[in-house]
Amino acid sequence: MVLRKKNKSPPVLSHEFMIQNHADIVSCGAMLIALGLVFEVTAKVAVVFITLQYNVTVPASEGQEERVLYQYGPKDAAAALFYALLIIVCHAVLQEYGLDRLNRRLHLSKTKHSKFNESGQLAAFYLVSVGWAAYILLPENDVTRPASLWEGYPHTEMPFLVKFFFIGQLAYWLHAIPELYFQKIKKEDMARQIQYISLYLIHIAAAYVLSLWRLGLVLLLLHYAVELVFHTARILSFYTERVRRLFTVWAVLFVVARLATLTLTVLTVWFGLARSLPQGLDLATGNFNTVTVRMSTLAAVCLTQVWMMWRFLNFQLRRWRESRHAAQAAAAGARKAGGGQGAGGPQLRSGKSRKDAASHVNGAAKSEGDASPRALAKKQKSQ
Repeated sequence: MVLRKKNKSPPVLSHEFMIQNHADIVSCGAMLIALGLVFEVTAKVAVVFITLQYNVTVPASEGQEERVLYQYGPKDAAAALFYALLIIVCHAVLQEYGLDRLNRRLHLSKTKHSKFNESGQLAAFYLVSVGWAAYILLPENDVTRPASLWEGYPHTEMPFLVKFFFIGQLAYWLHAIPELYFQKIKKEDMARQIQYISLYLIHIAAAYVLSLWRLGLVLLLLHYAVELVFHTARILSFYTERVRRLFTVWAVLFVVARLATLTLTVLTVWFGLARSLPQGLDLATGNFNTVTVRMSTLAAVCLTQVWMMWRFLNFQLRRWRESRHAAQAAAAGARKAGGGQGAGGPQLRSGKSRKDAASHVNGAAKSEGDASPRALAKKQKSQ
């Protein structure tokens, strides 16, 4: 009797165990933090992780009701960490019940499988972020007025949705760091992903801390909308090859977004803040309107946009060369096939002519094997 070997579960706390059960482990940690609200001893600590801190009540004025606005502070790091745990759980749910089922139907290779998962996760995040940012900006009356980006600086007080948006952005890109381990990202892809994750964290945190959340919100909306088009096109490319127009739309929007980002940043940081008061550095009021900060911010944004444009141009040139080589190879193959067929006719004719020539000796046709007519006459006389 042969016993079937059962698949053994990986050892507890091993790498494979952590990868397979990371969503359950993280959800347990988030539940423990949430349960801290039940007990009075731990409620003060749990509140820092779950709720948004530094709320300020603005009294009612003419034409406006009493409002609750929020400022930023060091306790926001705890909130970003807690919501990063929740996003890890959401990431696992989307992967298991959405992307993995689609992958089974498509039967993709390992390379395409990794790209499909990356685009699927990012497309979902960009879609939520674009809708969220648009919902915040569209009701504002000053959204079409560029001066609103720097008027009244420093913008230390923000509505609830704005602060929650930036906490959610920081939480998402923080969760992307351990996901590199959970998703078993290859070493050659890890450097690229760490690079853009770091850029997102630095720029979003800088806009949040330097009281430039209005400019940051607009720039994120522009950038995320373009990235949403790209990842949507890449997902559709696994189903059909008729998405070249969508990639062309993305290429045009990418260039427009880079120019718009540079224009708005220069207009806000270089011209707007340089003329607005008060000038100087004041950490208590959140004022960073100094020449050094403005130049550093402008240099960081400009260098990032130039770097992105350089990578974009290299990507487009590489694709153009690959398509050109593929077209040349196809043309060479067609030319070779056409030349072989053209040469086949003369070869067949020459072969046939050789066969006909072989059946003649000095102009006399052979018959009955290799016997000549003279040999046949002698044979008849002897008979």
